[in-house]
Amino acid sequence: MIPYDSFPSPAYILDESLLLRNLELIQSVKNRAGVHIILALKGFAMWSVFPLVRQYLDGATASSLYEAQLINDYMPDTKAHTYCAAFIPSEFESYLALSSHITFNSISEYERYKHYIPQYPEVSFGIRVNPGYSDVGTDLYNPCTPGSRLGTPANHFGNSWPAGLEGLHFHALCENDSYSLERVLASLEERFSKYLHQLKWINMGGGHLMTREGYDIEHLIQLLQKFKEKYQVEIILEPGSAVAWQTGDLLSTVLDIVDNEGTSTAMLDVSFTAHMPDTLEMPYKPTIDGATDPVKGSPTYRMGGMSCLSGDFMGDYSFENELKPGDRLVLKDMIHYTMVKTTMFNGVGHPAIAIYTKDKECKVIREFSYEDYRDRLS
Repeated sequence: MIPYDSFPSPAYILDESLLLRNLELIQSVKNRAGVHIILALKGFAMWSVFPLVRQYLDGATASSLYEAQLINDYMPDTKAHTYCAAFIPSEFESYLALSSHITFNSISEYERYKHYIPQYPEVSFGIRVNPGYSDVGTDLYNPCTPGSRLGTPANHFGNSWPAGLEGLHFHALCENDSYSLERVLASLEERFSKYLHQLKWINMGGGHLMTREGYDIEHLIQLLQKFKEKYQVEIILEPGSAVAWQTGDLLSTVLDIVDNEGTSTAMLDVSFTAHMPDTLEMPYKPTIDGATDPVKGSPTYRMGGMSCLSGDFMGDYSFENELKPGDRLVLKDMIHYTMVKTTMFNGVGHPAIAIYTKDKECKVIREFSYEDYRDRLS
């Protein structure tokens, strides 16, 4: 149990022992299935724990030049598996220096850069495809929606696989289970089977939420082993959420209680739009320690963010006792897809980043200041 009173508010607090629990489970899947599993920075990029992550996983994947640089700088002896929705021409040679794998998004992009392939034998090149199926229900997070800009459809390929490309990448999951993956693989084989035996590697992307309670680990391992054996191909998975799933919280403090036409809002020192934007984009309602869904007769509050955006709120929650200014509230499971997506919109203060270590030490890794806000602007 994290001793929240030992940390400043607001703060993202990572519980190292819970991170280790996830890493050990993922490593066991990796070893038993005989696959490679790497960290997706777009879900979790807390580089202060990269050396720890590297002890369990095979590296990391980048979707931008800055992510690729971060991997090279802070993950020991590791170059990035790089995929970008589109490469900026002036940056491409930097990617070549920072990457072990580079994946193109389209045939036209491959044509634009294919002259580099024989010049860089130490880099393995591939292309992202659209497998034509996804169980992701929210269009904002579904890369297989009609007209998607991500990945090349099967009808864009001719009778032969593009020369020099050793791998195929797809991404079609978002916090899904192994049965969703099984359906995606069936669609992939239906569309791309004539190419699969020619490949050195297949990157099955992220969204494999194997650390969620109830996930069928045995089914995942059997599925991966069967596919690997069938096509004699190296398999790579790159989960983001699964690594940091339920490994820490966002600590906040009640600043004020605002009553308006029967609605009581607890004004917090955090912002939903700036510090946990997926709660509004997905949307989903985060769990708060000691709170329940609304209960008639119990003290009930809407949670208000500290920005001036009218929609910066989340509701409603009931508590055993009335809230008051100074009360601390803990928003659970706020480590993945939070820190990587935060903004300083409205000049709101950024939560500190902290770790509660496996040895029960309370460490504040980073606090933010006015200068951090100022230096993002001009």
